[in-house]
Amino acid sequence: MKRTMDIVVGTLLFLIFLMPLVIAASIFFILYHENPVYLSKRAGKNGQAFFIFKLKSMRTLLDSKGELLEDSKRLTAYGRVLRKLSIDELPQLINVIFGSMSLVGPRPLLIEYNELYTSEQKKRLLVKPGITGLAQINGRNAISWELKFQFDNDYVKKQTLRLDIEIILLTVVKVFKQENIAQANHETTMKFRGGRREA
Repeated sequence: MKRTMDIVVGTLLFLIFLMPLVIAASIFFILYHENPVYLSKRAGKNGQAFFIFKLKSMRTLLDSKGELLEDSKRLTAYGRVLRKLSIDELPQLINVIFGSMSLVGPRPLLIEYNELYTSEQKKRLLVKPGITGLAQINGRNAISWELKFQFDNDYVKKQTLRLDIEIILLTVVKVFKQENIAQANHETTMKFRGGRREA
């Protein structure tokens, strides 16, 4: 039933948001003359690598060494709007339709984090990652990595179709309220540096 809901609801949402996505991508291109869509390599179910689709909220600005500037210097005013409305995440509906993601599940994180999780935190990889999840309706980016992973593991243990529907509905409320978009005193989410050491 979960996969059926992903296909049906994911396809419906993609069709509904296709034109707004095209408009949002076109505005970014007009403003910054850059490809508005990018692929980001993430860890999927069982830690397998895949690429998610996103709309850019940051410009591709390099320093004198040819390396990307820090996020706060690349994040655009227009990008902040995209993030507040979660429009930058909508292209991931393509991932949902083709099966690398689900509508609901732990957020897909950078592949390099696989080696940093504790054995308990790694349980979040037992299910497909999602566009939204328990962590997103319980603090999103305003809570610590440890608390996010606790919510992720709670979802792995308790997942039901009813829970998925509740999370989707609460996500809509959170998006309208524009809550917990970034960590305190940071423009974007700080990188995960590793879980607590295990005895």
